[in-house]
Amino acid sequence: MTENQGSKDIPPMFNDERTVEWMDEHLTELKQTVSGQRLVYTSLIVSFVVGLVAHAGGYALLLSTPGGFLGLLADLLHALGWSLWTGVVVVVFIEIFPEVKRRQIQQVVDAYESLKRERSKAREKSG
Repeated sequence: MTENQGSKDIPPMFNDERTVEWMDEHLTELKQTVSGQRLVYTSLIVSFVVGLVAHAGGYALLLSTPGGFLGLLADLLHALGWSLWTGVVVVVFIEIFPEVKRRQIQQVVDAYESLKRERSKAREKSG
């Protein structure tokens, strides 16, 4: 019962020294990946491409399949593809573009406030 409490919280994967060294080398990149939008953008791109492929594949199957079970599968694939790629387009217009614009406006506001602070300090020094 007198185990080190800190070691209980460390996952077993960090018992290997090579893993710890790799984490030391890539920690900054991992933090940027987690804190940034890279995962969102990557998943949107993959969803868009998979959606287009499924849509086109389902359409081709619909043209070649007369009906029955294969016709149902072709229709489902076509609908899935349509849903995926159009969903990505909606997300881009509703979430991504406004977020990019918000960041641009925030940068301009920050730069303006910084300029005002610098001018205020310059006036205090000269006056």
